[in-house]
Amino acid sequence: MSASFEVHVTAGTREEAEKICTAAVNDRVAACAQIIGPISSLYRWEGKVEKSEEFLVLLKTSEHRLDELVSLVKDTHSYETPEIVAVPIEGGLPDYLNWIAAETAERPFRPAS
Repeated sequence: MSASFEVHVTAGTREEAEKICTAAVNDRVAACAQIIGPISSLYRWEGKVEKSEEFLVLLKTSEHRLDELVSLVKDTHSYETPEIVAVPIEGGLPDYLNWIAAETAERPFRPAS
């Protein structure tokens, strides 16, 4: 079983969060995604403390697709510096972790019958 990760991303709108999730799952760089929110975020940006409403996206992926997922989020995201944090999954139900690996496995091209 390959290592699995939960990737945390914040988005400024539900629509943007859904766009990121849909692209990641469609491209098989994430097995699944959840959107939580809205949430309140407080952070320092360009020397000022900012507060905004955001949506938290949780994506599950395998180690071998992590870099592709990070690139996809960065390319899809509207923020100049989006939050993209990968947290290793240290344990869990083996069947679920195997499912993450299977769903993010690279698939060979198969022409339509």
